[in-house]
Amino acid sequence: MSKLYIVPTPIGNLKDITFRAIEVLKEADLILAEDTRTSGKLLKHFEISTHMQSHHMHNEHKTVENIIQKLKTGTTIALISDAGTPCISDPGFLLSRACIENNIDIECLPGATAFVPALVNSGLPNDKFIFEGFLPVKKGRQTRLNLLAEETRTMIFYESPHKLIKTLGHFCEYFGEDRQVSVSRELTKMFEETIRGTAKEVLEFYTNKPPKGEIVIIAAGKK
Repeated sequence: MSKLYIVPTPIGNLKDITFRAIEVLKEADLILAEDTRTSGKLLKHFEISTHMQSHHMHNEHKTVENIIQKLKTGTTIALISDAGTPCISDPGFLLSRACIENNIDIECLPGATAFVPALVNSGLPNDKFIFEGFLPVKKGRQTRLNLLAEETRTMIFYESPHKLIKTLGHFCEYFGEDRQVSVSRELTKMFEETIRGTAKEVLEFYTNKPPKGEIVIIAAGKK
């Protein structure tokens, strides 16, 4: 029977891929990749020669139906993103939902995702938390921040380096300058770092040291 495998890939350190993930990627008939150039380097490193097809946020609405038809004819497909677990702030949800609607088996392998080590490293309560992903860029941002200002659980955000200062400034404005935050950058990579402190302190740090790389922000909930 055909099946869609959702396969996490390393968020930085290539050693974090699992033996099972390599096995699935080698045995699949087709790999759907967010960026075939980025994933091509990963596949080459692990000597995986499976054919790739582009599947990203700009084309997934158009390609889902064709992929479903391939699965119905017995094709085994593996879905990967540039880094981490597909469907979490990455393409994949539309395809997984379509598979369920068409009674096609889905299997998600366990593996790398950036927010788990960031949450654990933060030192903030992790018994209850919410994952917000990327905040709205413009429309709805203020409304969302006003709502989250009353959230009592630890909050997890993804952010790009060129927007980190803006977001930390909004945390000071909406959550208060004394709200505890933790910023993890370049997780699993050579220059990995985690900066902890109040929203004001972390904002000042990155104002003086502009950040680079992938970023996860952990913010304490309201007391």
